[in-house]
Amino acid sequence: MIQPRITGIINYTTQSNDTFDSLALQIYDDEMQAHRIVECNPDYAGVLIFGAGMELKIPIFDMVKSSQSLPPWER
Repeated sequence: MIQPRITGIINYTTQSNDTFDSLALQIYDDEMQAHRIVECNPDYAGVLIFGAGMELKIPIFDMVKSSQSLPPWER
């Protein structure tokens, strides 16, 4: 199984009409990763459309294979 490993956090100041989906598409090229941004910003989890000037934390991650999915010689 491939799992994300957070390698850093960047601070992002929202622009008017940003959404979690649009940020995930812009940053990760995959809007299905929006939940990763939500998880780092639980206080804003209920926001659908952001106004300008809100500070969010954006996780930067690498996809890595979990040890369970690796063959024994690679663990």
